[in-house]
Amino acid sequence: MKRINNFLLFTLVLLASVACNNKKTEVSDLDKLRNSTNTKTYPAIQMDSAQAINFITKQKVQELLDLSTLYLSGNKNTEIDTLIYSQMQSYFHRPDSLTFKNLFRELDSLKVKSAKVNSLEVYKDIQNTDTLDFTKFNVEYFDGKNRSLGSFEKNAQYILVSTPNTNKEFRFFFLNFYSNPLLKKDSTAVGVTR
Repeated sequence: MKRINNFLLFTLVLLASVACNNKKTEVSDLDKLRNSTNTKTYPAIQMDSAQAINFITKQKVQELLDLSTLYLSGNKNTEIDTLIYSQMQSYFHRPDSLTFKNLFRELDSLKVKSAKVNSLEVYKDIQNTDTLDFTKFNVEYFDGKNRSLGSFEKNAQYILVSTPNTNKEFRFFFLNFYSNPLLKKDSTAVGVTR
């Protein structure tokens, strides 16, 4: 009996020593961040052109909404406000004085402090011989206490402009933002009803 007890005790001590040696050392979050690189942490993903356009369009819409709410929360007469406004204009192909009229009016009337693009759909519309690029998106507005003010369906027209000396690179610009898409003309002649 004494021999069996010694054997069990020896087995337990051996198992405990093996278990202690197999413990994995945990790496702290700080060490993970310190030793990480973009290639390891953020792998590159392949997208086809439609996915890329959808991703870029959603990103540009969100950025423009963020800049708009930031601009409207300021005094609109400081140097930083001027810088934000000029940055907003850079999102448009040919900005003019009416570029932000519909956007600012809506954001001001609802007292919006932040906005989030929830869903976005990119589509093409053919008018005569032109193919026009549009996006239809759902945007949710929030007030100063981060309470939802509602979700709204909005439209924007955009254009991709080829950069000089390259065939593969394009610049993204809005043509119209928060405007109604161009309506197709009805083919029924005036005064003819049946």
